[in-house]
Order: sequence, then C-alpha cells, then structure tokens
Amino acid sequence: MGRRSRKRGLSDSPGASNGEPSAAKKPLKPDAAARRRARLDEAPKPPWAPVPLTEICIFVGIILIAVALLGGSQRALLIGFGLALILIATLELCLREHLAGYRSHSVLVAACSAIILALPLALLTGLSKVLLLAAAAVTFGLLWWLLRSLFRSRSGGMSWRA
Repeated sequence: MGRRSRKRGLSDSPGASNGEPSAAKKPLKPDAAARRRARLDEAPKPPWAPVPLTEICIFVGIILIAVALLGGSQRALLIGFGLALILIATLELCLREHLAGYRSHSVLVAACSAIILALPLALLTGLSKVLLLAAAAVTFGLLWWLLRSLFRSRSGGMSWRA
C-alpha cells in the first residue's frame, strides 16, 4: 500500500505557530517564466482595431480551400488564393506582434522571407538547386539574426517571449 496523504490545516503550517502569515497568503514575486509570458491585454492592436480583418482573411482562406477540396471548379486557383490569404494574414499578425515586442516570431518571418525569395528565383532563373538552397539559407540566417536583435531591443532584453 502507498502512503496516505493528509490534509494540513493552517495550524500545521510552519509560519502559523510564530504569528507569521502563511505562505499561501504572502504575495509571490513573479519568476522568470511569468515575466516571459505575454498577456493578452499587451497584444498590439491593428490599425483596423474594432474589425477582426486578420481573422476574417484566415477564415475566408480556409473556406476557399474547403470549397476547392469539396469539388469546386478551378481547384488550383481556389487553393492558391486561399493559401495566399492565409499566408498574408498570418504574416501580418506575426510581424505586428514581433515588431511590438509582444511575441517573438523570428523563425517564422525569416523562413517565409527565405521562401518568398527562393520561389521567384526558382521559377524565373535557371539557378541550380544548391545555389537556391544557399541563397535561402543565407537569407534565413541573416534575417533571423536581425529579427532576433530587433525583438530583443523592443521587448526589453528578452530574446523570446511566449
């Protein structure tokens, strides 16, 4: 059999016998994890604040993709337009949060930028795959470092924030 737990009353607490308030009643200092946690009321507001335009764009993009997958005409166009709407709305939200120092999206913004650079290079030029990958990797690394430094300066010294 395992040990039985017992409930401890206020009289069993170490500070109760000498007149000190119990540990549950003392205000606790926020630790490092609590400071790294971004609160919802600190989120940056978009210029179109009362209208949830970002969420509407993502929702319309999901609907377009669903219509295309359920058998709509011109599937490729609907899927492409739906993905473009979702990507633009997501990048706008990530950039707004990142530049305000609310949450760090360095990797996502740098990766999307590298893809946005590599895609036209792959379609419009005859560069080899190795050169395209090298250009995308250099773009990703440079932008990641710059965005991380920018976030650190905007967030008061933190390199990431959840």
